[in-house]
Amino acid sequence: MTEPVRQVVEGKRADTVRRLLDATVEELAERGFGSMTVRSVAERAEVSRATAYSYFSSKEHLVTAVFWKRIQALPPSESERTGKPGADVAQVVDTIARMLAAEPALVRACTTALLADQQEVKRLRDEIGKEVYRRLTDAVGEADPTALDAVMTAFVGSLVLAGSGYLPMDRMASHLAGITDRVLPRA
Repeated sequence: MTEPVRQVVEGKRADTVRRLLDATVEELAERGFGSMTVRSVAERAEVSRATAYSYFSSKEHLVTAVFWKRIQALPPSESERTGKPGADVAQVVDTIARMLAAEPALVRACTTALLADQQEVKRLRDEIGKEVYRRLTDAVGEADPTALDAVMTAFVGSLVLAGSGYLPMDRMASHLAGITDRVLPRA
């Protein structure tokens, strides 16, 4: 399991990281991404700014780490499959969408944070992408890899649309199911 921080942490350090991540969620809900800073998160978590920076390089890193932890906490994707790619993708996406719908401030922040050109953000963004791709691959089964790439692109685009307020989170799963039914052959 990839750690969201710059170093592997255990014990008291793991508790500090948890407090920083929890404080990030609270800051996003109260202040929004634009007003949030590593300093404000550190103050809320009751740790020094230097301690916060020893684990997280930026507010983008903090937000991406929260998102990565949320993805890791999702239930396994190996649930019952219908054999219909659209329905199976909708099930995977619905699981992710329900998680995101509970935290709209996180979704809005991720729309910006995940695009940051920072080493730690890139590393976590890659892990998030791999996990989502794995889940979608499981859902579509044996399919043309090009079609699977199209579904992944549609998924990422849907996240951007939802984070920008153009696609309601509760419509994301059905939106992607429709795209998947058009792109992938029916089983």
